[in-house]
Amino acid sequence: MGWNHPDISLEEMMKLIKGFVDILILASGYQSSGLLAHWDSHNIKRAFQWALFFENVFRRLSCLDVYQESVEELDAALFEMTSHPAFPQGLAHLSSATLRRARGFLSEHLLHNLPLRDSHLQALLTAIVETDLSDLSQTEHDCLNAYLNNLTLQNRICIRDTSTSSSDVTRTVETESFTEVAVKELSRRQSSVSCISIIEEGVDVLSNAIKSSSWIASDCSLFREQMDIETVPALLPTADAYVDFVTWNRWKSSALSYFLDKRTIRMVSGASLIFSAASEQWGKVFGQLNISENSENDVYETIELLLLGSITSRWNCIIEHLMSVSYDSVTISKQYNVLANSVFEISQSSHQTEEIKKSKEGCILNYLMGLLGGQIHLLWKLSPALAAVSLPFWPTLYRVYLSEIEIQFKGKPSKIRCCSCIQDRNEHKDCELAERIWCLYIFYVCGSQIIHRVCGA
Repeated sequence: MGWNHPDISLEEMMKLIKGFVDILILASGYQSSGLLAHWDSHNIKRAFQWALFFENVFRRLSCLDVYQESVEELDAALFEMTSHPAFPQGLAHLSSATLRRARGFLSEHLLHNLPLRDSHLQALLTAIVETDLSDLSQTEHDCLNAYLNNLTLQNRICIRDTSTSSSDVTRTVETESFTEVAVKELSRRQSSVSCISIIEEGVDVLSNAIKSSSWIASDCSLFREQMDIETVPALLPTADAYVDFVTWNRWKSSALSYFLDKRTIRMVSGASLIFSAASEQWGKVFGQLNISENSENDVYETIELLLLGSITSRWNCIIEHLMSVSYDSVTISKQYNVLANSVFEISQSSHQTEEIKKSKEGCILNYLMGLLGGQIHLLWKLSPALAAVSLPFWPTLYRVYLSEIEIQFKGKPSKIRCCSCIQDRNEHKDCELAERIWCLYIFYVCGSQIIHRVCGA
């Protein structure tokens, strides 16, 4: 039988839902142009009326025998709408369940956008109070005292342990006021902000410890103690190896410092949001940036954002691998030879390459290749660790990147030059080229599960 509401057709309902989607987009804090969305109390109250309308529709439907069939018909229409590539991915979970609690759903978007500006919060609270007072005035003679009594009751609910709260103060979603809904969302927001602050403090402590080279000092001290016990000399028989040991720790600290830097984490968060959309959507956004006309820094940041976007699903695994990887006495020359042989292995795995091309990461790196346009030198301005963990996932880029490393490693003419080891007749030992080889070896060889996105529990 399908949709069977006595007052509104499914087609009309879908048109109104599309209008509500536009409101939710603005409620998230930004206009389609990217500028901040400014809300006043009047417009917020109008948005609340939209939310109440949808809740009333479902309240009316719930009284009908065809309720379940109507809901299924609506969900099917909603799924078709949200599956369109141009539909906002942040609202892709829109369903009859979210519309049944439209006030809470709208409040989430109005309160959880960051940053929550004072003017926005003031307009929101004003709209909430005025809306609830207006509703109470229809049933209460002294609506102000009734509202204050409701606030007192809500305060009792908030401070009382949920395991001992009595049924006389329990409110259903349908009977909750806008104030009650807002209080819940503000509490959730405060809890989220507190958790984020604690995590940021922890990351800052770890990042600062790494940047202060405390690891290097402690590792060197431990290394000297082991030398006395004669357990390490068999592994590191020469003074040169000791220098490599210190350099190894410095590179590890540098890689961790980059991945744990607050700027990097924010870019990863942004990349995760951007690339959760369909490739047609984020591709259009990048295409409108006119990157070639911008400054050189903008080009590098765009490339960095694309590379970070290709590793967001492996982020935790990358950090865990770097934290746990132990010293390896393999020389830079041997590391390079292992990597050079890996190019042949990649060319043989055509099936895997086809799977990569169809993935989200493949779409991102394919777009990056078009952006680079053969200008591989642009990658050398970015973190060696970032290039090492992202490029091997895309064979074409990896081969080009490794080819440039081969040119420099063998001292052939190149437009890119990151060290003077060949001119000075020195081995590539603690230079930038050696660091880039080491980073590739650490991730591609020692952490192959990271490249193939296989993470432990």
